[in-house]
Amino acid sequence: MANIRYKRGAAYAADMAVYAREMAEDNTRQLDRLRENLARALRQDVTDRQRQYLQLYYDQGLNMPQIARRLGVNKSTVSRTIKRGEARLRRCLRYGADNLLEEPCPEGRRRR
Repeated sequence: MANIRYKRGAAYAADMAVYAREMAEDNTRQLDRLRENLARALRQDVTDRQRQYLQLYYDQGLNMPQIARRLGVNKSTVSRTIKRGEARLRRCLRYGADNLLEEPCPEGRRRR
């Protein structure tokens, strides 16, 4: 094997990315739960307006001036609403992480 200790550039970065992927533990289950919990937090913990603005911004890829034009509001209103929605989601995921990261309950059962 060639001495890769002094290897630099794009090839080195690619080799390191492959190495990191191979050495990392499989966290797809945790990522799937996090995605589910984020979707649940979006449904339950942000206002309808915040959800609408966040979906336009992140799902549809519109920028803030485009959202403002589409909805007929000021750009600063869009910015402020998105930031508040993000803060709510962050707070929910941070402080509610114990409940949100638990395994989901079977349908019809509640956690106690």
